[in-house]
Amino acid sequence: MRKLGSSPSRWPERQRAGGTLKTTITTTVGGSAEFYRLVDLDVRKREFIVTLRETSVRPDRVKEMNDELEQMNDEIAALKPVIRTQLAALRVESEPNQRIEEAATRGLLSLALDGFSSNGGARGFEAPSTKVGQYLVVDHGAVSTVRSPDGQTFRCVLFGAEEGSGIRCESNK
Repeated sequence: MRKLGSSPSRWPERQRAGGTLKTTITTTVGGSAEFYRLVDLDVRKREFIVTLRETSVRPDRVKEMNDELEQMNDEIAALKPVIRTQLAALRVESEPNQRIEEAATRGLLSLALDGFSSNGGARGFEAPSTKVGQYLVVDHGAVSTVRSPDGQTFRCVLFGAEEGSGIRCESNK
């Protein structure tokens, strides 16, 4: 979403990005009405912010939009713990050679959940990271890395195609 900028003319692209995210989540870990609602709220909130920042809005509508933004923030805050519980309960049957991809998937989903509707606050120079069991998952943007308990590091890349999407990890030997 950040790549699509804050131009009002990019609205259709932001809408498509939200739809693509829903499809990716559905094909990788399954559907969640709460997650779909979170995506819809996030897209709507971004559109409100773009509209308020980039266009001329009547003062009474500005107040209405700010009130709606506050309601969206409250709903987003209420949805996040529900989705976290769903992610924690998700049982991914993976082969031993797929444990890295499973850790990467869980970690990136958790980091993405943290980032929903964030105001892009400063995070310094450090890439966001999270622990998934004994694995450390770091989101570098275009790629992510997973450090296993034995200290080995894997480079992971998300992929998408018509037949599905997923994550592929390879050792950084």
